[in-house]
Amino acid sequence: MRLPDHVPVRLVLADDEALLRRGLKVLLEADGRVEVVAEAADGAGLLEVVRRHHPDVALVDVQMPGVDGLVALRELLTWPDPPALAVLTTFDLDDYVATALDLGAQGFLLKDAEPDALVRAVLDLAAGGAVLDPRITARLLPRLRAVRTRGNPLLDGLSARERQVLALVAHGRPNSAIAAELGLSEATVKSYVSTVLTKLGVENRVQAALVAHQVDAW
Repeated sequence: MRLPDHVPVRLVLADDEALLRRGLKVLLEADGRVEVVAEAADGAGLLEVVRRHHPDVALVDVQMPGVDGLVALRELLTWPDPPALAVLTTFDLDDYVATALDLGAQGFLLKDAEPDALVRAVLDLAAGGAVLDPRITARLLPRLRAVRTRGNPLLDGLSARERQVLALVAHGRPNSAIAAELGLSEATVKSYVSTVLTKLGVENRVQAALVAHQVDAW
């Protein structure tokens, strides 16, 4: 997904803490690039507001009463055209985060992230990027069982250009930004990303980014 620069990203917030939602809404909307179109206090509410508002991005707390965020993520990821989905988490919820990774969430953010970082993450998600708070990366790495802790022969199978693409994916760049940086078309970048995922044996950009971070290739 790529939005015109003047169109704000339409965002849904799902968290059971009303004060947190209100604070995030104020911070995220401050410069006009993000519009919070709806809020939800649990997973059932999230499914309803996504169905009603068709947002570009949803930030989801994984631990909520009733229908939790993981149940909602699992459901949303079966929909034909779901929003970009990122998990809002804290350090003490590793199991929830790991499950969200397995489900295919596109981003992992800590609730105490700096406002500028949150805004940039939402914009990158809307553009098709993957976002990982650096403080949570180390906690996700053990879940990628296909990756060896000493070296990674899978990386040896990547061409020089594919390694460049992976490096930019690992830094959360969407296809449009990768294309601009490498002087390629977005279609070509999309093809490279698909090839990289296949060669690494991973399912999505977040997992590819974790491969790159684990082997400390960049």
